[in-house]
Amino acid sequence: MKKITRFLKVGILLFVSTFILSGCGFPGLNSSSQDTVRIATQNTTEQQIMAYMISDLIQHDTNLKTTLINNLGSSSVSFQALKNDNADISAVRYNGTDLTTIFGQDAIKSPSVTTRKVRKIFQEKYHMTYFPSYGFADTYAFMVTGKLARKENLKTVSDLKNLAPKMTVGADQIWVNRKGDGYTGFTQVYGFQFEKVYPMQIGLVYSAVQSGKMNAVLGYSTDGRIKSYDLKVLKDNKQFFPPYNASPLATDKVLKEHPELKKVLLKLKGKISLTTMQTLNAKVDNDLIEPQVVAKQFLEQHNYFDGKDGK
Repeated sequence: MKKITRFLKVGILLFVSTFILSGCGFPGLNSSSQDTVRIATQNTTEQQIMAYMISDLIQHDTNLKTTLINNLGSSSVSFQALKNDNADISAVRYNGTDLTTIFGQDAIKSPSVTTRKVRKIFQEKYHMTYFPSYGFADTYAFMVTGKLARKENLKTVSDLKNLAPKMTVGADQIWVNRKGDGYTGFTQVYGFQFEKVYPMQIGLVYSAVQSGKMNAVLGYSTDGRIKSYDLKVLKDNKQFFPPYNASPLATDKVLKEHPELKKVLLKLKGKISLTTMQTLNAKVDNDLIEPQVVAKQFLEQHNYFDGKDGK
């Protein structure tokens, strides 16, 4: 769900990531200003939108200022930003990703159990608070064109088995080599391999399959281009992918310094469904509206600025 034209070039991303991971910081961001909350966000449309929502709510409901640490390249980098005190809030965490990738543990199929375990580790080991879900889960999903799905009667991932030996598939470059819920694990669970899997920028996979450059792709379930490109999401019938419920994460340090932030971060609890997130993403990726504008429009339309708190 990356919007390539809006994001920093790869070289800059790597430079930024290196600085955070090494414990170095950015000028002015090494330590928290008393009245400025630093929000870390990854380089995806979804993350950008949610970061701006959090920022707008904080600025509207409190006397605090905000700054976005933008376009971070992965969940690991955004976590390191909080861990190294380069940021105070991570705009969106995905519970399955945190459990398997950040903490290196085996995937758990139950979203509630996954969340409880992730919340406990963040709290006890890193002194961070994992907030309730926004209401949507952004899972990995295999997709084909609607035309191919209708022709071959494709409904589930297992339905690809007979076609797989001749299929070229585009997938998130992070996923291809990822342990646990990556490609190796996928082949073990589903019992087949594709002819070729091409690591790609996630924002390019949708147009790649729509244009016929790829036979299938692994994308994100909340992407707005699924509908506009007439893509068919195949059911993960063997439940390979763990749950990826989306939640904000904040350091206990910033919550102690500014206890009013807890109430703000709870305002979006359960308020954004999968369909809503797809619609918001589509406004950015298809309609070319800036994430900041989309975020503000959502908050205004749902009465977050008039004291009704989204009701």
